[in-house]
Amino acid sequence: MNESATPRDPLHDATVGDDAARLVSRRRFLSRVSLALTGLAGAVISLPIVAYLLSPLLNANRGTWVGLGPAAGYQVGETVEVAIDDPSPLPWAGQTARTAVWLRRDGDVRFTAFAVNCTHLGCPVNWRAAADLFFCPCHGGVYYADGTVAAGPPPRPLTRYEVRLRDGQVEILNQSLSSTLSALGGRKDGRTS
Repeated sequence: MNESATPRDPLHDATVGDDAARLVSRRRFLSRVSLALTGLAGAVISLPIVAYLLSPLLNANRGTWVGLGPAAGYQVGETVEVAIDDPSPLPWAGQTARTAVWLRRDGDVRFTAFAVNCTHLGCPVNWRAAADLFFCPCHGGVYYADGTVAAGPPPRPLTRYEVRLRDGQVEILNQSLSSTLSALGGRKDGRTS
């Protein structure tokens, strides 16, 4: 028999074509729904992660002014350790939220404040008035009275805090350690401002 001689059933051909078109559109619809749901799930999972990573940039800690006491309580030329609280302690920080600074009165209205931590590995430094030096007992770091490195492994001077006198009170601009280190930005003089 000749296929061209066989009559085609237009109704049957139309039904098969409609089913194929319906099947393709259903497949396409389900594929797009699946992609949309996958994208939505990815966004729901990644949004908190991205927010966490960007939060230090968006909510930068500007620091807080911390009072160290009346200026009359410090003698010119004297360097003393003053205890302070970390400006951004974690709820479980406990005793570690308590830190200190080295404060020196350079003149009637001039003060210099240094971080208590060595710039090598963060160990606490000690002031030796007789030698007029700061010593890091852990790794042998030595700093001059102005905070610059005298000897040992420290890569930069002691970190300095901004100091102001307000109503006869000495205050320092205290920031979290990570903010202080990022504010240095590789500066060799140890100043944060």
